[in-house]
Amino acid sequence: NKVAIAKAGAIQPLVDLVASGTDDAKENAAGALRSLACKDDSKVAIAKAGAIPPLVDLVTSGTDGTRKRAAGVLSKLAFNNDNMLAIAKEGAIPPLVDLVTSGTDGANEEAAGALGNLAFNNDNKIAISSAGAIPPLVDLLTSGSDGAKGKAAGALRTLARNSNNVQVAIANAGAIPPLVKIVASGTDGAKEQAAWALKNLAANSDNQVAIA
Repeated sequence: NKVAIAKAGAIQPLVDLVASGTDDAKENAAGALRSLACKDDSKVAIAKAGAIPPLVDLVTSGTDGTRKRAAGVLSKLAFNNDNMLAIAKEGAIPPLVDLVTSGTDGANEEAAGALGNLAFNNDNKIAISSAGAIPPLVDLLTSGSDGAKGKAAGALRTLARNSNNVQVAIANAGAIPPLVKIVASGTDGAKEQAAWALKNLAANSDNQVAIA
């Protein structure tokens, strides 16, 4: 169905609806785009249709529902390298950090996932850290839903990769004890992400002592 919907020309009108529809229409259109964005070709087509600016606007100032849906689309789109750069250039990182900090349970999970995907780019990694993302991501490790804990652990894993300064900042923010707890008793997916985060943090010798 995803392929058929995209081939039927649905992407452009859905993007237009995200930009100019009612709140309910924006939320539903963003939800449809999130589903379509699971396909690689659709990731490109959605970005080319001009979706990124209105999605960032929704993350910034939408309703709880539209912010969650928009963050979810951006998370999927960010699996494409060009989109990863375009999303950051459009100014998405600060509102995504804000959504991790103060969004609803579902919204903070989607925002954490988006930040984790954006952090595969080194410039984005610096921007995410500079925007203050690490403390709220660490908070999600203890206070978030099971899904949010997994996404937060995944974001911290990506941020910590090959970056000693970020590894130190994550440890200083108190991430190691909750990551260890997730490894011991989290969901299977969260355990995997938390273990990977600890692996990346352990590239720093001081962190090795703290983890052990």
